[in-house]
Amino acid sequence: MSELTAQDRARRIKVLLFDVDGVLTNGDITIVPSPDGDRSKAVEVKGFSAHDGMGISIARLAGLKVGFVTKRESQVVAIRAKDLKIDHLYQGQSNKREAFDKVLADEGVTADEVAFVGDDIIDLPALRVAGLAIAVANARPQVKAMAHWTTTQVGGQGAGRDAIDFILEAQGVLDSTIEAYLDPSNPAAKKADIGTGKM
Repeated sequence: MSELTAQDRARRIKVLLFDVDGVLTNGDITIVPSPDGDRSKAVEVKGFSAHDGMGISIARLAGLKVGFVTKRESQVVAIRAKDLKIDHLYQGQSNKREAFDKVLADEGVTADEVAFVGDDIIDLPALRVAGLAIAVANARPQVKAMAHWTTTQVGGQGAGRDAIDFILEAQGVLDSTIEAYLDPSNPAAKKADIGTGKM
């Protein structure tokens, strides 16, 4: 039997999981200390791509479930996940395979129906079992070596959108989903849309 292509794998995807740092952000972690030096009051800053956010709206409208699986615990990620109406949020995950398996159980899907997008070696346990393993353009060599597909854009600059577009294009629904999103009379589009940023 011939090896499945990345497009073949993408056609089966029902759930799309992302690492955060280096995938949905450029990997920078900026910490702003409080004026009084209290570490508990320090503020963490991350930058996210609006293209990825729009892509998540399109993915949801197309029927995909979306999740974040990250090792760090960050209020910034929680806020972004809420704004994007993310279905699954797992922070503090040193073993991402455990979160991956929880999503399988919650969604009633098989590993073949889940895509994982990563950039570093901590993502390998989830990437190794994902039906579609995606590396971002700035991923470490070990991740790129085992990925089924690699994005054109780097993390934080539209890599997430690349992954979404690739999956929906393979499923034959990218263009029709975009048109459905742009239809102002479509209630499903309004329901799938991301938040307005009022946090």
